[in-house]
Amino acid sequence: MRPKYIFVVGGVMSGVGKGIATASIGKILQSKGFRVSAMKIDPYLNVDAGTMNPTEHGEVFVMDSGMETDQDMGNYERFMDITLPSENYMTNGLVYKTIIDRERAMGYGGRCVDVVPDVPKEIIRRIEKARKKAKAEIMLVEIGGTLGEYQGLLFLEAGRMMRLANKGDVLFVLVSYLPVPSTVGEMKTKPTQYAVRSLNAAGIQPDIIIARSAVALDKKRKEKIAEHCNLREEDVINAPDIDSVYEAPVNFEKDNLSGILLGKLGLKPKKKDLVEWKKMVEKMKAAKKPVKIGIVGKYFGTGDFVLSDAYISVIEAVKHACYASGRKPEIGWLNSEEYEKNPKKVQELKNFDGILVPGGFGERGVEGKIKAIEFCRENRIPYFGLCYGMQLLVIEFARHVLGLKDANTTEINRNTKHPVIDIMPEQKKNLEDKNYGATMRLGAYAAKIKKGTIAFGAYKTVDISERHRHRWEVNPEYIDKLEKAGLVFSATSPEGRLMEIAELPRAKSPFHLGTQFHPEFKSSPLHPHPLFLEFIKSAMK
Repeated sequence: MRPKYIFVVGGVMSGVGKGIATASIGKILQSKGFRVSAMKIDPYLNVDAGTMNPTEHGEVFVMDSGMETDQDMGNYERFMDITLPSENYMTNGLVYKTIIDRERAMGYGGRCVDVVPDVPKEIIRRIEKARKKAKAEIMLVEIGGTLGEYQGLLFLEAGRMMRLANKGDVLFVLVSYLPVPSTVGEMKTKPTQYAVRSLNAAGIQPDIIIARSAVALDKKRKEKIAEHCNLREEDVINAPDIDSVYEAPVNFEKDNLSGILLGKLGLKPKKKDLVEWKKMVEKMKAAKKPVKIGIVGKYFGTGDFVLSDAYISVIEAVKHACYASGRKPEIGWLNSEEYEKNPKKVQELKNFDGILVPGGFGERGVEGKIKAIEFCRENRIPYFGLCYGMQLLVIEFARHVLGLKDANTTEINRNTKHPVIDIMPEQKKNLEDKNYGATMRLGAYAAKIKKGTIAFGAYKTVDISERHRHRWEVNPEYIDKLEKAGLVFSATSPEGRLMEIAELPRAKSPFHLGTQFHPEFKSSPLHPHPLFLEFIKSAMK
């Protein structure tokens, strides 16, 4: 079959759910027997997402390859249970950098290089390269941003050129929001009509509109959108607010989205199977008994609102493990800076079944996190530390068990007497040269687990591979002292040089464990990560 392409664009406002829609379309087309891959195009001039502030852009998702990407890449992997390569992510910055580097190397043979058509052609080349690498029959392409924004026009132009060159093989899906103003009390379609006109102005007519709203559209609104936006009524798909994003594929199928997509692409389903996914969704809905997990962090504030997107993979991994265990997750946001201002407030951790400290960088809120970790250790509250959360576990243990009161990380205090966490030697030059982008220890690395440990009980294997994103490590000079004091390094790099997991024995705590890597990046609803399962299992007790 000829390759097919589905572009997903967003109208009216950002955060409308393009990523979940793209991932859900991928899931339902997978269930029909097709090889599907997905890619994200971001309009930023950043070369990748690694240098973006989490409170502005949300989580930085790390792929096996080490590519630092937008959080939607995580949605694709979680929904479709696939591992995507770095070719499946691009930014405006990466596209322009590639073109400029090629021009400097005389790759254009000395001719004038212009924004149009050379930028759209480079975008198309990257889309094709990603599709071929995945051997995908259907390629999903999510264009970041909102229709009408100047920085997204060249991506739309690339899509228009592809539709012209591949007649019948390219579709456009518009995800648009239909507000229901409380003072009006009526669902309004006009913003979506304007979004369609913006897309029309780029020479593109949407084939399908996914209508996001607080409630499902009634027949009158579907008719109105179809009439004003040049679509059939059945091409307007309901996407009301739901309790869990994992219900989205099931909801879409109620409106026969896969049948409409395949019909427009001239394809017939090879099989029909969403059985396992539907069972998982039903199990989620049936979970009533709560398990309370507190996430202690600092990337929460965005004005007066909580930005949970900064930790989206962590949140989803917690949910995966909870639902698989038949429990309903109740997640509480705990600002570590509050424990620095008022140390007594740390007592609130007793209200939770488990505490998690995710990854991060910098000094802000660190002492508050260390207070939280100490409280969990002393009160036998299950604790799970990720990346920085593991390093702070080691620092807390060194200070309060080993007696090294000045123990710290050189990331915060370069002159500490006891640098139990220190910069990797190969990273020192990067920092001196201010070479920050894509220079950390990034991507999938192998590790060895010691038998008889909590980690081994969770994985049930010695050899693992996990994704990393850090510059600092446990200082080898302190490993013997830490182990003699009772800390167990239950996983290391294959040659034993780098400490990958630190834990306390069960006799000391039901679950007090930290990972130098990011296990949340490899969890999915159908296959929860084993360490998150073990953490939730301990929290349930």
